[in-house]
Amino acid sequence: MFLRNVVVFSLFAACQLGKPALAAESAYRIASFSADVTIPLGHRCMGILPTKAQTIDDPLEANGFALLGPDKPVVFLALDWCEVRNGSYDQWRDALAATAGTTRERVLVCALHQHDAPVVDKGAQNLLDEVGLKGELFDPAFHTQCIERVQRALAASLKSPQAVTHVGIGQAKVEKVASSRRVVAADGRVNWNRYSASGADRFLSEAPEGEIDPYLKTISFWQNDTPLVALSAYATHPMSYYGRGGVSADFVGLARRRRARDDGRVAQIYVSGCSGDVTAGKYNDGTPLMRQLLAERIYQAMKRAWEGTERFPLEQAALRSAPLELPFHEGPEFSRSALETTLHDEQAAAGPRILAAMGLSSLERIARGQPIDLPCLDLGRVKIVLFPGETFVGYQLMAQRMAPGSFVLSIGYGECWPGYVPTRAAFDDQFNHDWRWAGAGSEERIHEALERVLHEKK
Repeated sequence: MFLRNVVVFSLFAACQLGKPALAAESAYRIASFSADVTIPLGHRCMGILPTKAQTIDDPLEANGFALLGPDKPVVFLALDWCEVRNGSYDQWRDALAATAGTTRERVLVCALHQHDAPVVDKGAQNLLDEVGLKGELFDPAFHTQCIERVQRALAASLKSPQAVTHVGIGQAKVEKVASSRRVVAADGRVNWNRYSASGADRFLSEAPEGEIDPYLKTISFWQNDTPLVALSAYATHPMSYYGRGGVSADFVGLARRRRARDDGRVAQIYVSGCSGDVTAGKYNDGTPLMRQLLAERIYQAMKRAWEGTERFPLEQAALRSAPLELPFHEGPEFSRSALETTLHDEQAAAGPRILAAMGLSSLERIARGQPIDLPCLDLGRVKIVLFPGETFVGYQLMAQRMAPGSFVLSIGYGECWPGYVPTRAAFDDQFNHDWRWAGAGSEERIHEALERVLHEKK
């Protein structure tokens, strides 16, 4: 009887203090964290841009959360960087796993893919060091400092996690941002030349949007009626203009910060969806004014998605992951011998040599048998899937079709060594690019991996 009275009193006291018993009884807790990861002046952007960082137009951020429950923690991190690849990707995951007391497989890291931001690949930089191009891809010391800074932010957040009782879902159509890079000319030929700032070209601006996912999706974590974390995703390259020396999180970073100012209780995290073949090129002419207008359109979609949020109890958080082995580029210029020749060519420009080092780093990864992890965080009605590299939007739409009863939020730019990952249809349309390291046959392998992670096997 004494014990029963204590329990009843505790529940009453919790209610009186504005902390509902349901929160105290929740099996899940969440800890959000953030840190600055702005590159120093003089650092290279996008891996190969000739104009290095000259000014900081706005900062680069790392935003994430740790979800704690009956199993080992799941850590998610989104970086305002262009790409994280190979050994550098392993460094991030291993460091955050050590801080959170979990395993590498339960750490999900993605870049947003802004171009006025760094590309990091430990193996590639090691190869560049050997041919006298020290620090030309990225500054390893700065990279280590960023990892340690984020580790400290994560560790601090884990001291006071908040109980999670509900998950929220919402979505809203984004107006006049995304368009497919694929455009059909008057003579019927297909080209992929609608880049991020093609709006000044009349033909490219008037061509149809093409295949996109028009919806921005937001998943949120709640403690009863109190919102804690919002994770928003939209499939488009997040560039208005770049390569002029100004470091920036671009229009998606501006929209995210504005949403954060709307309600300081909610940690706002934005990620890019599967958008290797999606840009703002139909609507964006590359002027500074358009950066602000694109930010406004993303911000308004984030607001509408939030206003339409539907909540339901969080009853599970299962992390499933499938090993993914993608084929390497089939072209002779991507052979080991061709890449090594370019890397060691002292007369070649830095850009091609950096690309060669990145390709060789990936070949070394493949040779040692290290697959990509393709993870899915299953929250019941909600599934969060992290795709590698610049997967095309067709993969995002594929995942939605494969789980029709779920709210599927797809994230691109996880392990980025493959670069562009076209669909089978895009390969048939002869898509090629020097940033494509993935080869034909990728779609079949990704489909198989999605089958394994989207559905819980009984």
